[in-house]
Parts: sequence; structure tokens; C-alpha cells
Amino acid sequence: MKDFRVKRRTFLKSLAFVGGAVAAGEIPWLTRLYADEDGFYHLAQNAYPFDRPESVIYSTCLQCHTACTIKGKIYEGVLVKIEGNPYSPMNMWPQLPYDTPPEKAVKYDARLCPKGQAGIQSLYDPYRLRKVLKRKPGTKRGEGQWITIPFEQAIEEIVNGGNLFGEGHVPGLKEIWAVRDPGLMKQLKEDAKAVAEGKMSLSEFKRKHRAHLDKLIDPDHPDLGPKNNQFVFLAGRIEHGRKEFSKRWLKDAFGSVNWYEHTTVCEQSHHIAYKEMTYKYKNGKWGHGKEHMKPDVPNCEFVIFFGTSPFECNFGPTPWAAIITNTQAKRGFKYAVVDPRLSNTAAKATYWVPIKPGTDAALVLGMIRWIIENKRYNEAYLRNANRAAARRTGDTTWTNATHLVKINPDGTATELLRGSDIGIGSEHEFVASVNGKLVAFDPYAKDGEPVVGDLFAEGEVNGIRYKTAFALLRDYVMSKSLEEWARICEVEPEMIVRLADEFTSHGRRAVAEMYRGPVQHTNGYYNGCAIITLNLLIGNPDWKGGLSTGGGHWHEMGGKKNQPFPLKKMHPGKLGHFGVTLTREHWHYEKTTLFKKYGYPAKRPWYPYTGNVYQEVLPSAADGYPYPIKALFLHKGTPAYSIPASTTQLEILKDPKKIPLIIACDIVIGESSQYADYIFPDTAIWERWGTPHTTPAIPVKVSKIRQPIVEALTEKVRVFGEEMPCSMEAVMLAIAEKLGLPGYGKDGFGPGWDFRKPEDWYLKMVANIALEGSPVPRASEREMQIFRKARRHLSRAVFDEDYWRKTVGREGIFRRVVYVLNRGGRFEDASRAYEGKHMRHKFASQFNLFVENVAKGRHSFTGKHFSGIPIYEPTKDASGKPVTWPEEYAFQLFTFKPILVGQSRTICNYWTQIAEFGTNYVMMNPEDMRRLGLKEGDVVRLISPSNPEGVIRVRSGLALKVQGAVKGYEGIRPGTVAVCHGYGRFGYGAYDQVVDGKRIPGDVRRAVGLSANPVMLADPVLKNVCLSDPIGGSCSFYDSRVKVVKVSGAEGEKPWEVWEKWARKAA
Repeated sequence: MKDFRVKRRTFLKSLAFVGGAVAAGEIPWLTRLYADEDGFYHLAQNAYPFDRPESVIYSTCLQCHTACTIKGKIYEGVLVKIEGNPYSPMNMWPQLPYDTPPEKAVKYDARLCPKGQAGIQSLYDPYRLRKVLKRKPGTKRGEGQWITIPFEQAIEEIVNGGNLFGEGHVPGLKEIWAVRDPGLMKQLKEDAKAVAEGKMSLSEFKRKHRAHLDKLIDPDHPDLGPKNNQFVFLAGRIEHGRKEFSKRWLKDAFGSVNWYEHTTVCEQSHHIAYKEMTYKYKNGKWGHGKEHMKPDVPNCEFVIFFGTSPFECNFGPTPWAAIITNTQAKRGFKYAVVDPRLSNTAAKATYWVPIKPGTDAALVLGMIRWIIENKRYNEAYLRNANRAAARRTGDTTWTNATHLVKINPDGTATELLRGSDIGIGSEHEFVASVNGKLVAFDPYAKDGEPVVGDLFAEGEVNGIRYKTAFALLRDYVMSKSLEEWARICEVEPEMIVRLADEFTSHGRRAVAEMYRGPVQHTNGYYNGCAIITLNLLIGNPDWKGGLSTGGGHWHEMGGKKNQPFPLKKMHPGKLGHFGVTLTREHWHYEKTTLFKKYGYPAKRPWYPYTGNVYQEVLPSAADGYPYPIKALFLHKGTPAYSIPASTTQLEILKDPKKIPLIIACDIVIGESSQYADYIFPDTAIWERWGTPHTTPAIPVKVSKIRQPIVEALTEKVRVFGEEMPCSMEAVMLAIAEKLGLPGYGKDGFGPGWDFRKPEDWYLKMVANIALEGSPVPRASEREMQIFRKARRHLSRAVFDEDYWRKTVGREGIFRRVVYVLNRGGRFEDASRAYEGKHMRHKFASQFNLFVENVAKGRHSFTGKHFSGIPIYEPTKDASGKPVTWPEEYAFQLFTFKPILVGQSRTICNYWTQIAEFGTNYVMMNPEDMRRLGLKEGDVVRLISPSNPEGVIRVRSGLALKVQGAVKGYEGIRPGTVAVCHGYGRFGYGAYDQVVDGKRIPGDVRRAVGLSANPVMLADPVLKNVCLSDPIGGSCSFYDSRVKVVKVSGAEGEKPWEVWEKWARKAA
């Protein structure tokens, strides 16, 4: 293995990146380095001073999406060690009592995964940005040529626009901020909706609003909204606290509907499957569902993990790994892993099922067939049709399994039968057959008679054919034999039977769990629904050892009992927003003026059931459908790296004609932010605020707080007369000040409540958490002293006690805020996890075995209805046609994350990279390697139909090949290739950048390996985006097929050899 350590001389060269011209002495920990005999530098060792509470600040990690609560140990203002928070159930179970004094709690170090502990290297990354960078005028996007400019100049240019780069006029935000009056926004919104609904003619609309038509994107399609919508915010893993901060700014103050985050890249179809299957019906609408549930692992007897590895990722190693292993050892807990890779979790499993990727529904539907045939389902639970019937069997949840579904003349099922359809009830009452008699009822009613339905009822009434939801499911699973389902998923029928038998042998204490693996496919939503349905067949929701909603959290936005700050209402002059979103999410195509004019097929897919369709933002802007955009605020996200078929995204970012202005806010120059026109340095996880929500794997209520542990490395800026570190919040506040956006500055929250600094927002959130329900105690004088001393290293720009006290108003509130901050959040006691045989925190509502909300919807290309029950579908393109593959693309590609690789930022964690051998590999089954004549260590390239060269064209003179060393592993399913995500970087310090004429050398350790995303299939119909799930919206990461080509000679160079050759040439 090549020695990738960096000597002091090389290290100091890269420090010029940190602000363009920063002196080495400004990096606080650099002076603590000492040299070994070989000239390599390490952190000096200190005495252990961390048994005192004033040496510790509790916060929240984000090295992966679990966002574990952490304990930061500080020495002379430097974060030197990160541990788990002993107050939090994420790190200890049971955790310390919440009233444990900080001076006692500090003696306990709770568990934390290695990624979290390596966060120090992300914080003190030498490639961190400190000052604002502007693309050097006269250079193209992505060429890596920058100049540093003052923060105030950047804000001025972004707001006012102009010929900023010698390429012609660039529209500023002032030009895009078209509608500025809340009254006008409201009237345009109402009338545009009336036009779309056919209640107002277009000509009437134009007459009424003739003075303001120039403020609309397209007066012929007023439902597209105002020009304000041409400013788009696109975030990566932004979390609560920051989410609400940025939505207030973009949507409620600037008036744009186009706020997005990363979720479809991660696991969105999983969320949508849960939402749709838990949506409640009220007054003709379905809504307010749960987007995430988890097994109560400490009390489970058997779990099937579909496409997820909790020992490595999911939610996640810190809270789950110890619980799973302890439960295995002490109670004989068993589990299965359905995954084409033998993961660390699968290695300890009772069963490993190496499924064909994307066929999870077929496996589950085969299991359901066996369960129904052998009557292994919980009949009593499934027959409960309403709340009263559920109480009869000791249940808190029920399903619509016995609700009757109308069968259309063509045999499709799109709607549930209503009482009004057959003259026995209202339009909002559902119908079941009870001992052959049809009964109308409200399933959610708290009072009323139990309705115990017939599971397999079918018939006809008033000319309407009907079947129960369960009968529809039965008919579908019986449409194929067990052997046919087995052939689709390429799993032996005996294994399907074994799983089904085991799953139904533990009463309510078995759970089918999923995360990313089954749902990042074009059929991801259906896969998710199928897996959830398994849980319903045994009636496990809300039961101890069953499916749990988790403990939830206290609500930071206010509006609950005792909460002092209703932040949604505290917005004077709130502008509001309206219009079709750029990605067409949350909109039914059929309800727009575009549909009236063009009909089927739509130009691009519409996504009425999902949100945050990350992969669609840039391609939609490039196509100008449904409209072009003028400015993009890219925050912490990297579509040019993280999205399948990522080269399509990269090419759009390069082109100012497609997106005239790109603003980025990032901690480094990343794969995508390198194509920005301006980059503002952002605060890192350990320097900023947030209120991340917790996973439902935690059975008690948890509100995590992210707060500054150390002084931010970013430059200080002045906004509204206040000094603060440069950050996303500072940029938004500065733009608000420059434009005069409503709800900011003096009286920004209302009379006497200014909004000048980030703390004005976040401390109010903490106050809401502290006071909801039964408030936390006030901090004692001793705790107040600990609070102050622990922050003695922070400047007044970061910690100003008088300012903090003023922003929450009263001393009593402030002391409660301090009590929460001294513990890193608010945590319910472990004793409140259970209530007898049930979870204390319950879903306590209906599951929808038949999802009417989706069944009524239509595909925006074909006009065909979606299915209301889980079905199996092959991989399909945007037009709804199955994707076909030339025979030469013989291997199905999938990616994974080991425990030491999390977000994009972990590439700089050299401690953990060493443990992962410093690179990744193309992993194959040895039998496939022998068939191709490959041996361990050979260099191979991956190519696909949409990237036949297997190349990423980063910039002029830098074209990277999607290739790496091959590694044989018996734990890879034959016919597939696996690539660990997180490597193959072309940003984040991997390659040189030039700042103020000075070359900042890249680091080979960040450039090694390969990313498989560039060779994943671009949709054959749309061309400029990956395959996607039309219902859940998820990117398809696991449906692509590739050709594995052995390369030799210069083409077969190892990744670091390629990098070194490029670096010598660049120098």
C-alpha cells in the first residue's frame, strides 16, 4: 500500500486554501504538532483534563445521517476528542437520568462510532474555506481559478447583478424578486388556482392583473407562479433548525416555492411508502402520515433487514450495533439480511439472502403468498376495520384490509367504496362486509361499534363491483406460483418459505425492516409497500418488540403547550409563495394549465406524491420545464458527485446559459461548488446551530441540539450591525438586509423581537424545546457558571451571554435554555419507553393496505393509474417502458457504505481511511473474475450505455476514468459488481485550485479510488437525468448494468499513479 502520509512542508502548502492567504499560526492546533523521527507530524499529547464539566460542550454529529449526540472535549479552545453523550439514549441505553448534574455526567463517556470520533479531522481540515471566493472573471466555471473578495462585495454583486464575469449581464436577486407585496401574492395565488381549476378564464385573469403580468413567469400559465420562483435553493443534508431557517428566508420572505434538499438521493421512496400507508383520511383528503418506523430491536425476536446494514449505516451503528449484539447473545435474537452483499451485519445473521437487486417486492410477495396459503397471518388483527374493533383485540392500530374497493370495468381498482356510493352512509364513510352485510363507518371514530370485517368479501351492489383490499392482495400474490416469484428474485423457493415461516413464528415480535437498498430503484415505492405489508400481516405495529414510531421529539417551531415562541406566526410582512415547483413535486399534472394545453405525455415526469426530488432540479432548469431559472443557491450539496448518472448534472452546472448565477455555501470547494460563481465559507458541524430530529429506532422522546463547540474558522462578517462567523445563516441575513426582505432586522419577529443573528432564531427554538409540556428545570447558579466557563474560549461573535439572554426575553426562560444546552438536548427517561406490552409512544391509527391516494393518481406520461397495492415491476424509464440492456452489459451495479465512510466529508478523515486501506475497489465474485480472466489487483474500467467511455470530464485537461483495482469477495452475489461509495473524488481537495494566483495543491489521498455514479444509467427518454421512481421519487442507484473492461499499460495505472501524473503536469 502506498504511504499517503503528508509531511509538514506539503501540509503547509495546502493551508493557503484556508482563506486564500491565511498564516499557519492562525490554525490553532498547528502549533501543537510535533515531528517524529521521519519528519511526519502528529498532534502532541496533553494531560487529561476532561473530568471537569467546563472542558466539555455537548452537541450533535453529522458525519453520517444518524446525527448522534456527542460530547466535545475542548483543550485551550481546540476540540481534541469526541465521545458520545451519556445523557442521550442514542449513545447509552439506558442513559443517565436527565437531572444528573453536569459535574457527575462528565465522568461518563458514551459510545460513538469511529466516523463520529474522526470528525476532528473534518473540522480542522486544511482545505476548509475561510473567505469568500469568486470565480475569476474571464475564466469558465470549473476551471479552478478564484479570487478572494470581501463578503460585502459578494452580497452587493449577487443582489444587484451585472456583467460580473465578462460574459454579459447576470441577473441579480433584486431583479428576480418580482412580487414583493403580500396582498398581491395572495391575490395572484388565488386567481391562478381558479384558472387552473377552470373557475376563471385566462383572459379574465389577464384583464384583472394586467398591471402585474410582467411579474409572472408565464402569463399564459399563471399557475407557474411569479418570477420569484426562478431563484432556487438546493441543499444537501440540511437538518432541522437550518431547514426552517432557510425556508422562512426563501419561501416566506423571498417568495420562491423552490426549496429542495437531498432526500431522493438517500431513501425518499421509503418515506413515501410509509407516509402513504399511514395517511389518515379527513374531509376528502389523505394526509398526516408517518414517514419512518423502526423495529423495537431490544425486544424483537426476529427481524428481516432488507437492503440495509445497521452495523455499518442505517440509523445506525452507534444506537443499534451494541443492542443487536447484546440481544443476540442474551436472548437468542435472530435476524435475516436480504442484500446482494455479505455486509458486516449479514456476516452475523441467521440468514443471508443474496437477492437480485430490485426484486425485493417479488421476494416479499412470494412470502405473502405462502403466509396466506398457510393461514399464518394474524386474522383477528386484519379483520379489525376501525378503532373500536382494534381495542377489542388489545390493538392500538388497525388496517383497511377489510375495506371494500371498487373494481372498475377494466378490472383496475382505484377507489375505496363509500357509504354514499350505495346509499347507506356519507361520502366520508367507508364500507366493509360484516358477516355478509355491508356496513358504512368512520374507521377513526373514537366511539362507536366495533366493525369486524370479512377478509375476502367480494360482490356487486348498485352496479358496482367490489372486493376487499385483502382479497386484491391475495389475488395478486396468487397470480404467480411461489416458484415464479422465486425465479424473479433469483432466491430458492425453500429460502422464501423459510423466511416466511420464521417471520410468522414469533407472534408480534418480528419485524420487516428496510432502508435504502430496496427503495433506490424505479420500483422503490412498491418494494417499500410490500415490506411494510409484511408487518401488517402479523399485526406488529405499536407492540413491544414490534414496529415502532419511536419516541419523537419536542417541537422547536412552537405552537405547543407552554412554548413561548410560535415562530411560524412571528413573521411580520410574510410574503408567502405560490406556483408549480421546478421539479413538479406535490403537483398532479392533470390539475395544471400545462395539461390543459399539452395533455399526455408530459415533457418531464410529475411527482405528486413526493418531495425534494433532488436529481430533477438541474435537468429541469436546463430544459426550462416547466420554466427556466435565473439563480441557484447550492448549499452543502453535491449533485455532480452524489447523483446516479452524475456527469449529466455536472455538464449543466458548467453552463451559465442554463443557470446564469450559482451561489454556493460550503466548508470546502466540493465537486459541485467548484462550478459556482461565488462560494461562501460555511461553518462546520461543530461550529454551528441546529435541532436535528432523531430516528424512530430510539423509543423515547429526544430533541437533539447542535451548538457551537469551538470558534468557527470562517472569517467574521458584519450583518445588521452584528459580528458573526460567515455561514449559510450570515449569507441569508445579509441578503435579507440588502434586499429589505420582510421578517428580518429590527422587529423581525415582531415588536421588540429583532432578527439580526442566527442565535435570534436558534435560541428561540431551544426555548420552545425546553418549555413544551412540563418545562425542564431552571439552571442553578452552579450550572450557569459551568455554562459560562465551558464557552470561555468563544469570541463575542459566537457567544455573547447578554445577547443570548435578550433574545429569549426572560431570565427564567434563559436558565431553562441553559439547562438544555448543558446536556446537548432534551431527553426523556428510558423508563418511559414502554407501556405494558406496547410502546408508550404509539402510532395508534390506521394502516392502508390499499392506498387509495396513490391508486387514484396517474402516470404523467401514460395517463395510467398507479397500483393501490404493492406489486412487482421491472426497471422502467420515465415513459413507463421497461429498460432493456444489450447483452454486453452483463453485471448489475450497486454501491454501499462501510462504517468508516459516511457523507462526502469523510474523505478527509485520514484516521479512518487508513483502516479502509485508503481506497476502494471494484468488488466481484471470484467466479465472475475467473470467467473474465481477471486476477486480484487488476485494473478494470466500468462502462455503461450512457457513459460508454467510463469518463468524468471535470475540466479542460482533467478527464477521470471510472476505474479501479478489482477485488474478489465470495460475499458478492454472482452477476453483480459492488463499489464502496465515497471515493473517486474530483473536489474536496483532491485536485489543484488556484486562489489569488497561488496554486493550492490537491491531496492524492482524496483522489484515489472510483465513484460508480457516473456510469449509472441516464434515463433513455430524458437523457439528462438518472432513472427515477415515479411515485417515491428516489434516484435509481441499483438498476444499472455495466460492462467490466480490463485495462493495462498506461490505461491500467493505479488511481494514485494517475493522480501523481496529473499533479506533475499541473505543476
